[in-house]
Amino acid sequence: MSASAGTIVAYVGLGSNLEEPVRQVEAGLRALEAIPETRCTARSSLYTSEPMGPPGQSDYINGAAELHTRLGAHDLLLRLQAIEQAHGRKREIHWGPRTLDLDLLLFGQLTIDTALLKVPHPCMCERDFVLAPLFEIAPGLNIPGKGALTDLLRDCPSNHLKRCG
Repeated sequence: MSASAGTIVAYVGLGSNLEEPVRQVEAGLRALEAIPETRCTARSSLYTSEPMGPPGQSDYINGAAELHTRLGAHDLLLRLQAIEQAHGRKREIHWGPRTLDLDLLLFGQLTIDTALLKVPHPCMCERDFVLAPLFEIAPGLNIPGKGALTDLLRDCPSNHLKRCG
């Protein structure tokens, strides 16, 4: 699918801290390529970060991807959740360990606030492990209702983020 009229640019955050996290995130990136009517047009490097949430978790591997899609936001979210499920994602502990986490961060310049989906992702501006990979693939991005990505990243608290490799 080429980027054309009728497509929207969406950004997805990826993360894992279970069952070979680098392998999980790489597999997640490949799975994004298989979503119908969607093409992955950019992906960030992978980063390590300390976990948020309950203590005793392993560090996370994080990244971001840019998608051009003809799907609606809720349909894309359902596809992302299906990929998570296929990778053994269990939602037992809030902010707990996970095999694969796929967050719909942005969907064009839309603001969406439903029971199932909130875009921009509600906590993305306080998470350097989301903002840094996003900045790598879309440095000029403006986050609806929040401002320039460069400013948000500059003001974001550190989570001891390190680029892998």
